[in-house]
Amino acid sequence: MCHRVVVLALDGVIPFELGIPQRIFGRTLSTGTPGAGKRLYDVVTCSVRPPGPVRTDADFSIMAEHGPEALATADTVVVPASYELGPVHEEGRLTGELAAALAYIRPGTRMVSICTGGYVLAAAGYLDGRPATTHWSSADHFQRLFPKVRVDPDVLFIDDGDVLTSAGVAAGIDLCLHIVRRDHGTAVANDIARRTVVPPHRDGGQAQFIRRPLPEAGLATTTAARAWALGRLEQPILLRDMARQESMSVRTFTRRFREEVGVSPGQWLAQQRVERARQLLESTGLSVDQVARDAGFGTATSLRQHVQAALGVSPTAYRRTFRSTAPGR
Repeated sequence: MCHRVVVLALDGVIPFELGIPQRIFGRTLSTGTPGAGKRLYDVVTCSVRPPGPVRTDADFSIMAEHGPEALATADTVVVPASYELGPVHEEGRLTGELAAALAYIRPGTRMVSICTGGYVLAAAGYLDGRPATTHWSSADHFQRLFPKVRVDPDVLFIDDGDVLTSAGVAAGIDLCLHIVRRDHGTAVANDIARRTVVPPHRDGGQAQFIRRPLPEAGLATTTAARAWALGRLEQPILLRDMARQESMSVRTFTRRFREEVGVSPGQWLAQQRVERARQLLESTGLSVDQVARDAGFGTATSLRQHVQAALGVSPTAYRRTFRSTAPGR
């Protein structure tokens, strides 16, 4: 049986964010054998009212074919951003109509918000005492309105187990890909990312707001250094070696790297090595010691520490969960 994702479309919904769950979850297929090509998620869209039109923030409406009762069938509920949240945004409280709709959700259902959809989760109490994020421009207002929530305005998304929140717009894609990766492993997530023509992985801890997302004309970038490092992750890589690839001083390179990528070179290297380790754990039978060497961590102890910090499980537990979904299995 497919995992059921129900997307709650509220009046004023932003069409881009509304379409993300269907585009990612709705097109996700199994990659292992046997059973390659099997659909892994069933995605439906519902309104807080009986089936009918829902206003968007554009010059068109959508037709929701399901009412709020669909929420009772959900394994995961996704709430995209809306520009017409009314009392939810202004006072931090649910309308009667929205509260009645959310009451259909079964205990234990995974809750996900994209951008300011997090206001709905917070007003419903799902985020009390939890870490959460939203669009950086709304973060201060969000924190004032919901003081029980631990708001982090500087990340793309936050995975707190059964409740996940994302920053604005494209960060919703990152979060949905993260969920696919968490549910079915790197190979499946990479497959849908490739078919969607988006990067397969941006770490949730990456900064939302990068000062220079596009380099100034004629200004040297750190692109070549990153490509150089990715080609030799299994080897020791020093900061001065990366800076040398761009003919920069270490100080200039470090500043430019953070401006372009949003994290330090050391943090970025650790993220790439964890990603390499994930791929090796899923797709090969290499020992943990060999995975550690091939991913550039050197020792199994270092690998365990980094994987545990990034994924919340040991390398062995991660392999046990996802090895069966790797290609050729």
